[in-house]
Amino acid sequence: MRAAVLGKPIEHSLSPVIHNAGYVAAGLTDWTYTRHECDEPALARFVDALDETWAGLSLTMPLKEIALTVADEATPVAEAIGAANTLVLRGGRRLADNTDAPGITDALAEVGLTSADEVAVLGAGGSARAALAAAQSLGAGAVQVYARRREAIAELEPVASALGLRLEARSWEEAVHVGDADLVIATVPKGVTDTLRPKWKSGAVLFDILYDPWPTPLAAEAERQGVQVLDGLALLLAQAVRQWTQFTGLDEAPVTAMREALYGAVPSRQTT
Repeated sequence: MRAAVLGKPIEHSLSPVIHNAGYVAAGLTDWTYTRHECDEPALARFVDALDETWAGLSLTMPLKEIALTVADEATPVAEAIGAANTLVLRGGRRLADNTDAPGITDALAEVGLTSADEVAVLGAGGSARAALAAAQSLGAGAVQVYARRREAIAELEPVASALGLRLEARSWEEAVHVGDADLVIATVPKGVTDTLRPKWKSGAVLFDILYDPWPTPLAAEAERQGVQVLDGLALLLAQAVRQWTQFTGLDEAPVTAMREALYGAVPSRQTT
């Protein structure tokens, strides 16, 4: 059986490391997971050419939104977010799913956070969509979104509406107050939060989806103030574990082996 990750660029994807380690640990000797560079115009052709030996695809940028157009059906979370990072191929059908959002909540549950009243999101791009869905599943009724462009926040309104969330737009200049939230999810690119120095309240949690280099200045300062911090590797692993079980049909994934392989593949984290 076969699975793969698609996107452009794709050569640095760590997904094959995670999935293949899971296959080895589970004794699935006839399973392989590869990577393929694919842009939006090529996705439909790629999927149409797959045979019955293919169990699923992981999708990264820029394919998450167009993935819904090549699927026969989509999960409620993928529909609400308007993006899918997963195509499950079974019985001639294509199911689009998004494991980023539940991946966030899975990783948070591992450190004991299973609910959050006040959630703040840094950034309003594609990853912010998954952050909103995670906030909704954690029980938040409203989410504060801090971004450099108000227009980008406005583009999240349909997602928030579909999730039943109230979106509270905040300027980037106000992000110094982000530490007042119970949970902060940073979804911005490398360098954007480097000069941000919020004062963190007791018991706050920061989920910074970056992982290299690590720690980010934001994460380092949060840890200095006693904040629980999660990084992008935690999300990468959690969303892949959900994909792995969907592709293989097995109830449980060998998470320990998958985690060890992932951290071992990142030079700066091999001592973690």
